[in-house]
Amino acid sequence: MLAWGSCDGQRLCLAQLQSVSSLSDFSSALNQEPRWVGAFDLPFGLPRELVATLGWPLEWKACMAHYGRLSRADIRAQFSAFCNARPVGGKFAHRATDLPARSSPSMKWVNPPVAYMLHAGVPLLQAAGAYFPGLQAQPAAVHRVALEAYPGMVAREILGVRSYKSDDRAKQTPERLIARKDLVNALELGQSRWQLRLRLSHAQRDALVADASGDALDAVLCLVQAAWADLRHRQGVPLYGLPSTMDRLEGWIVGA
Repeated sequence: MLAWGSCDGQRLCLAQLQSVSSLSDFSSALNQEPRWVGAFDLPFGLPRELVATLGWPLEWKACMAHYGRLSRADIRAQFSAFCNARPVGGKFAHRATDLPARSSPSMKWVNPPVAYMLHAGVPLLQAAGAYFPGLQAQPAAVHRVALEAYPGMVAREILGVRSYKSDDRAKQTPERLIARKDLVNALELGQSRWQLRLRLSHAQRDALVADASGDALDAVLCLVQAAWADLRHRQGVPLYGLPSTMDRLEGWIVGA
């Protein structure tokens, strides 16, 4: 699911929700608009410790090119061997951004398989001509900007430990429905550190609350992160608000 919108000062207007059911659909969506600033719920880099241990290139573009040439079976085998050589409780390597964002290691290939999401998603963003702030030199002309998002981080700042979604129908409870209502209400009122007021139609609000899987709401949370970053850029903040000290191999989650 993709959320498209526009920002007028502190007001963020949701234009449409677009369903994408395949990588081909995702690629087409990326190329349908000539200009965008997008925040995407997938990692853009791997832990430096992992990359160095495996002997892969330590420059981001070269590392992603190497990673893209591997099959999923190759990735699983090499990452599994890395984990098996480490002690219990420290199997996975982490990026610097994982701690403040409380995100899963980008090398995880199960629950959730974010390593495969990186493997599939980053090449499509590169093919769309996106600029990745902090990970590559800024080109002379920038038309599309790709930023790493984590909707769970945004939701957690508003809801705390309350869950708002589940793919399991048995767990799509009234409590999660109320949490989605509270989350949407807070976004509309601008009651978050993102300092944006989300503008929705009645139909859009109902759709976000009704989607018990949370896919639509997650897309809107990514839109909030993209709008915040674009606003920072317009205010003259370097790297769309990403920290200047970020690891240029690992990447960083917007707002973490």
